[in-house]
Amino acid sequence: MRLLMDARYTRLGRHDGISRYGAGLIGAMAGLAAADPGLDLAMLVSDPRQLAMLPDVPHVTGPSPVSAAEAATALVVNRYRPDVVFSPMQTMGSAGRRHGLVLTLHDLIYYDHPQPPADLPAPVRGGWRLYHKAWWPQRVLLDRADAVVTVSDTTRELIAARRLTRRPVHVVPNAPRPGSVLEPAAALARLPGREKVLLYMGAFLPYKNVETLLRAAARLPDHELHLLSGISPGRRAELEALVPAGARVVFHGGVSEAEYARLLGRAAALLTASRAEGYGLPVVEALAAGTPVVCSDLPIFREVAGDAAGYAPADDDAAFAAAVRALEDPRRRRARVLAGLERARAYSWEDSARALLDVARGVHERRLTAGR
Repeated sequence: MRLLMDARYTRLGRHDGISRYGAGLIGAMAGLAAADPGLDLAMLVSDPRQLAMLPDVPHVTGPSPVSAAEAATALVVNRYRPDVVFSPMQTMGSAGRRHGLVLTLHDLIYYDHPQPPADLPAPVRGGWRLYHKAWWPQRVLLDRADAVVTVSDTTRELIAARRLTRRPVHVVPNAPRPGSVLEPAAALARLPGREKVLLYMGAFLPYKNVETLLRAAARLPDHELHLLSGISPGRRAELEALVPAGARVVFHGGVSEAEYARLLGRAAALLTASRAEGYGLPVVEALAAGTPVVCSDLPIFREVAGDAAGYAPADDDAAFAAAVRALEDPRRRRARVLAGLERARAYSWEDSARALLDVARGVHERRLTAGR
């Protein structure tokens, strides 16, 4: 089987969620292909600079996924004669395709929270808002595929509840970086050196609800809240104006992978008050580093973190502060760290790549049987 994996959503400089998902799967799939002579793997990029962010896998070039040429992507891909194409998004052009197609829907967040990411081109942002005003465009996109992938059982259930596709839906989860899950002894050895530092990693869109964390920081004046991700000047000014008296807040404006790992190693907790998530990769990254987590009480966080996290209602800053204070109990903190490591080990890119490979092989076999 010739499998082509769409890597055109790879972000330059530092991975975001979609970018890391694609790169993680490609890296693990490369390991499977090395041991399987029946699997011919390649990836599709749109910018040669993306190769620096990706595993060493044969590549081909296609149009940018946010350009008008995206509509003709299948015609470009046909030249490479793949048997199955996997994309980590659902918008890949498919008109005229002669290959199997597996598309991904990560979550349904933007139907309730339709503001698009600010770094998208203005025409794409406009289309984004229109697209999320009704369910039928999503159904049209997903039904073009032979199979659909999502990252969690929670999202799969939502897809089913909304009847968004007639295609089979498979769960291929996110995972922490390979080798990043600490051994219990190493994680426990870090506990005495952890500082009263609280971390937030993620976007600053309204549904991420960082405002609750700012208010919680005022209730924890002996702690320092670090906002790690890149942020636009306008959004930063909005949030800085909301920082309450007594809160200690540091805006990093983006951190490297090494700095992120260093901060996870010294922080008292990672926090997220998000009102919606498809998976919550920073939660698993923190658990893998032995860093306690306090998050909003959402079904997806319960699925991912189980009893390894502390939970609070998304808008209840007092409950967030109380959950952080509860971690000052050494026995509770130790139990959370050990439970978190166990949860993080439940996810691996190799397992996810095997699940995706099963999906792709099923698509390939059905197409062969159908004679297409």
